[in-house]
Amino acid sequence: MTLAMTLLASLAIGISLGLLGGGGSILTVPILVYVAGVEVKQAIAMSLFVVGATSVAGVLPHARTGRVRWRTGLLFGGAGMAGAYAGGRLAAFIPGGVLLAAFAVMMAVTAVAMLRSRPAPTGGHVDRPLLRILAEGVTVGLVTGLVGAGGGFLVVPALVLLGGLPMPVAVGTSLLVIAMKSFAGLAGHLAGIHIDWPLTLAVTGAAVLGGLAGSGLAGRIDPERLRQAFGWFVLVMAVFVVIQEAPATMRHAVFGTPGGWAALGIAAVAATAAFLTHMRRHRPPTGRGAERPIPPEPVQ
Repeated sequence: MTLAMTLLASLAIGISLGLLGGGGSILTVPILVYVAGVEVKQAIAMSLFVVGATSVAGVLPHARTGRVRWRTGLLFGGAGMAGAYAGGRLAAFIPGGVLLAAFAVMMAVTAVAMLRSRPAPTGGHVDRPLLRILAEGVTVGLVTGLVGAGGGFLVVPALVLLGGLPMPVAVGTSLLVIAMKSFAGLAGHLAGIHIDWPLTLAVTGAAVLGGLAGSGLAGRIDPERLRQAFGWFVLVMAVFVVIQEAPATMRHAVFGTPGGWAALGIAAVAATAAFLTHMRRHRPPTGRGAERPIPPEPVQ
């Protein structure tokens, strides 16, 4: 039963990667830890293989439709591989609980950045400076190797916010970057971690199937709504990880007392109101003044 639940959840890993260009490690690590019962550091190493292999499969449909910026992706990914390997080696000296806490904090910060309103990129493509791409790649790669995450949920915002790519192109390009960094990070972890290969390969197979489905859907969704969905998804997962890693006394105070449930109810109502207000403010214009959707970028 546990294996069946793990494989079913692995489909969601692939769909998230193919559709959003990220979220794979955000899902994989909690699934392996909380559903499959894998130790934290082992789960981090396994997630890097799962996400890397799924990204390789998912990048192909994006490339066929022109949603991969090869120069930016290869430069960013190459720099990220160096950072990811170093992060994988460094992770051996940091407690698992600390890694998960850092994981949740980065998720929340990234979600807020993606939910902030900003104008869509306009005009033709302009190649970003080489040193800037390399510096961003090393930084994001270090995070990826360190906590087994930061693949898509940091690469996609970096490519959109700092690289100036439209969201659909950032999604496709991120899969190339994620694959490169994930395998480099895995190499760093394998120096001190032994992983369960049968479980890893089973999860990978299910995730690849989901990734192919998600990649096919990515080009049919409005880029702004795709970015909003990504931000809210990451924020929800950050809250989940924080709750799971909170001390037992704190969890009891929140979930085991009437006051805790009342506070949760108020927070849920406030969050729903904020979400609805946000969606109304940033609803795409319709009618004569509406902007045309961004066409797929040519393959570079």
